[in-house]
Amino acid sequence: MTGHRTFEDLVAEGASVPTEGWDFSWFEGRATEARPSWGYATSAAARLGRASAVLDIQTGGGEVLDFALAQAPKRPPLVVATEGWPPNVAKATALLRPRGVAVVAAPEDAPLPFADGAFDLVLSRHPVRPHWAEIARVLQPGGTYFAQHVGPASVFELVEHFLGPQPDEARSGRHPERERAGAEAVGLDVVDLRAERLRMEFHDIGAVVHFLRKVVWMVPGFTVEAYEPQLRALHERIQADGPFVAHSTRHLFEARKPGSPSAPPT
Repeated sequence: MTGHRTFEDLVAEGASVPTEGWDFSWFEGRATEARPSWGYATSAAARLGRASAVLDIQTGGGEVLDFALAQAPKRPPLVVATEGWPPNVAKATALLRPRGVAVVAAPEDAPLPFADGAFDLVLSRHPVRPHWAEIARVLQPGGTYFAQHVGPASVFELVEHFLGPQPDEARSGRHPERERAGAEAVGLDVVDLRAERLRMEFHDIGAVVHFLRKVVWMVPGFTVEAYEPQLRALHERIQADGPFVAHSTRHLFEARKPGSPSAPPT
C-alpha cells in the first residue's frame, strides 16, 4: 500500500530502482497496462519454431526473446540479438547465453552488423524506430519481419502533463500507416498490421518516476529535480482522485521480403 506514504518517500523509491532490461515486475500493485490481444511473445514463439536463422533487434534485457525461445516448439539453429545500451547488453548476454544466443552490441541508429540475406526471421519488440532498409537488407528472400511497435501519441496523457501540449507532428509520429509506407518503400510486403489503444493506470508517484526513468524517450532528460513541481501536482491529483489514467498504443507488424526462401538446412 502506498496511500499513506509521503511524496518524498515515494519519489525517492522510484528514483532508486534499477532500470536495466524490460522486466516490469516492480510495477505490480503500483501500475497496470492492458496487453494487446495478439500476444506478441507467444506469436513470436510459434514463428521461432519454423525459422532457421533469427535476429532480434533492440532486445533490451533479452526478457521477451528468452520467453519466446522457452515457448518455441523447436529452437532455431541460429539466433542472435542486438542491443545498444551497455547495461542492457550485459543483462541480455547473461540471460540469453545459456540459450545459445549471441548478443551483439550495436547502436540503435547504426547499420546492422550482418551480411545481406542472413536471416529468415527478424523480430523486434518496441524498437525506437524501425530501420526499414537495414531490415530488408538482412532478410533473405521470403523472410519475415515480425514485431510489435509503439504507436502514435502513446501515454501522451502523462507526456503532456510534464511537457505541455505537443504539436501534431509529435502526436502522429510512429503512425502505423507511415510505417507501412516506410516498409513498402524498401520493397517489403506488409501482410499484417493491427493497432490497439490500451488503458494504463499509475497508482502512485513512485511508479511514475520509475516509468519515466525506464522509458527515457517519454520525457527526454527527465529528472526528479527538473520536474519536481509537475511531480508534486500529479501526486496530489492521485491522492485526491485515484489512479492517473493514460493510454498506450501498440501495433503488430508483419512484413515479408519478396522472393523464394532458401532451402532449409539438412
